[in-house]
Amino acid sequence: MQLAMTTPDPGSDLAARRRRARRTAVVVGAIAALVYISFIARGVLLS
Repeated sequence: MQLAMTTPDPGSDLAARRRRARRTAVVVGAIAALVYISFIARGVLLS
């Protein structure tokens, strides 16, 4: 972990946090969609 001696620009830090949050939300959403689709497909294939 790197510690900066100067305070980072709050604007760029906020933008970076928003990018990471958006990427995390997209990844979690994609995983949830895949699980949902797999349950639907499993139900269709087993019936």
